[in-house]
Amino acid sequence: MGVRSVCCILLISLLKSSFAHNDFFTSIGHMTDLLYTEKDLVTSLKDYIKAEESKLEQVKQWAEKLDALTATATQDPEGFLGHPVNAFKLMKRLNTEWGEVEDLVLKDMSDGFISNLTIQRQYFPNDEDQTGAAKALLRLQDTYQLDSQIISSGDLPGVTTGLPFKSTMTVEDCFELGKITYSEADYYHTELWMAQALKQLDEGEESSVETVTVLDYLSYSVYQQGELERALNHTKRLLSVDPEHQRALGNLKYFDYQLAKQKKAEKEQSVKEESKKEQEKTVGKGEYLPEKRKYEQLCRGQGVRMSPRRQRRLLCRYYNSNRHPFYIIGPVKQEDEWDHPRIIRYHDIISEKEMEKVKELAKPRLRRATISNPITGVLETAQYRISKSAWLAAYEHPVVDCINQRIEDITGLDVKTAEELQVANYGVGGQYEPHFDFGRKDEPDAFKELGTGNRIATWLIYMSDVAAGGTTVFPEVGATVKPMKGTAIFWYNLFPNGEGDYSTRHAACPVLLGNKWVSNKWIHERGQEFRRPCGLKEAD
Repeated sequence: MGVRSVCCILLISLLKSSFAHNDFFTSIGHMTDLLYTEKDLVTSLKDYIKAEESKLEQVKQWAEKLDALTATATQDPEGFLGHPVNAFKLMKRLNTEWGEVEDLVLKDMSDGFISNLTIQRQYFPNDEDQTGAAKALLRLQDTYQLDSQIISSGDLPGVTTGLPFKSTMTVEDCFELGKITYSEADYYHTELWMAQALKQLDEGEESSVETVTVLDYLSYSVYQQGELERALNHTKRLLSVDPEHQRALGNLKYFDYQLAKQKKAEKEQSVKEESKKEQEKTVGKGEYLPEKRKYEQLCRGQGVRMSPRRQRRLLCRYYNSNRHPFYIIGPVKQEDEWDHPRIIRYHDIISEKEMEKVKELAKPRLRRATISNPITGVLETAQYRISKSAWLAAYEHPVVDCINQRIEDITGLDVKTAEELQVANYGVGGQYEPHFDFGRKDEPDAFKELGTGNRIATWLIYMSDVAAGGTTVFPEVGATVKPMKGTAIFWYNLFPNGEGDYSTRHAACPVLLGNKWVSNKWIHERGQEFRRPCGLKEAD
């Protein structure tokens, strides 16, 4: 069996472990498989190059040998052919050996590589993955208010100098990102990335993308945002590079006409507009902020600051879980993260070995995370939840059973009626926008099929550190909890009277840099009747 055949078999077996067109961009864990696929492709390509070089070397040696021979022979052809061996060898070369050289030159050395590439292509990311990754970059740009230059240069927050995997964006990369947003009619981001591509071209970066093409997209995206004067300036620059550009010539006249019309209208409406702007400024100074803005501010670390008085009430302690025999001997480290709702962090709650085993069990089963449609109850994917998840039952491995038991011992709640351990891995810019874990009154059938009541509490384990982003935030109260590997946070979703605590609405901020792994346990009401009794008052 040849080297290429072995490579081919290895590649097939490797690729069968991954999933074709399976939303790669939603899980960094699954994207790592693509890196190994690409590495093997490069190896296959290098094998092809070596084969081509070997073939050329043989042809070169043949040519050099005959060059020397014919140079000598043509000095005295009759004398050379007067030797019977030379005459025989000439007949042999022309009748046989030149045919062999022809076969060698015509031999296609790319068969092995093309075969591997064809097999692997069916497992490659598709257009949806590329668009998903592009939208992730834009989501990070918006959430963390990053300039296009920062992203293009690779100098993201959390990136330390000297990292081998720091990557920059070329003109082609910026242009492609701009084209994707253009196809989505997102002219705001089209302008940002076409402007970045133009900037890099102006700085002298060599590229196959032409300045004229970038300016064409840029002027149109600016025009679509109502910025006629800037659109006109970009068009004039385009025509200075290519005076015969037909579309630009037409746009120049149109923009000139529209700009004159706009200026005339603005002159007539100037007084009204000033009054309107003042009103808008006054409204903008109010305390009300849409939830998305609150969420993004918290993700950037610009949220509500707890008063020093409240902070002094947040304590760290050794906790023995109401004198649980196991934790009397080895109490757990407990830290108050927030007071209302009470969010508790447990430190060193899971070992490195346990985390790796959970990831190992979950990774082959990761699937795009879904949400329950509040109207139909059907599970479906959503753009505001970018991750993949898997469910692990206690019987599948002793480690899972041990984690479940630990959660029960520490919280004092019965986990027999809890959902299976959910393991999630976030993708490029992975996030989960603000949501409740419990079912609201307008969702009476949220967990009906489980028959275990509502989700009374949430236990969330962080199984990785995240270099930047990935914070868990609670927009209603301004709480932020940073991922810390080996720790878990816990909170109640319901009040003792069974009503939902709306202050527990929370979100997972987009992962700006790094790989975020979490696992969570949703604990339900059934079985907690004597462990967390209802309050004596309706208001409890």
